[in-house]
Amino acid sequence: MAFMRSHSNASSGMGVAPNIRETFVELQMKKAFRYVIFKIEEKQKQVVVEKTGATTESYDDFLASLPENDCRYALYDFDFVTGENVQKSKIFFIAWSPSTSRIRAKMLYSTSKDRIKHELDGFHYEIQATDPTEVDIEVLRERAH
Repeated sequence: MAFMRSHSNASSGMGVAPNIRETFVELQMKKAFRYVIFKIEEKQKQVVVEKTGATTESYDDFLASLPENDCRYALYDFDFVTGENVQKSKIFFIAWSPSTSRIRAKMLYSTSKDRIKHELDGFHYEIQATDPTEVDIEVLRERAH
């Protein structure tokens, strides 16, 4: 039942919009996006896709899409070359919760994280970040290798 799926409250987290899984598959399998940013729409009581980044966008473009003073979830498809000169890709789930964001936002995103992670089954690494240094490109590079 669609109503039950997205029905929730602040203590148990938010529901997840129906297109979340589909958007993840497009990033994971079809390589349609470099990244996806998700936000909680409190009025709708669900996590929704806020933005998708084209495959031509850079990591700096991705970082610029994360709000300075508000929480978000994100997926980033990180391409790299191994020591054996093999092209690889790893998908990172990033829980962005800057220290400057509202306490209510931090609580909502914290209580909803497991629900969205369940929908995004198949990412490789998770990063919990409270400031830009925790999502530096070098952090991804170290985790991916």
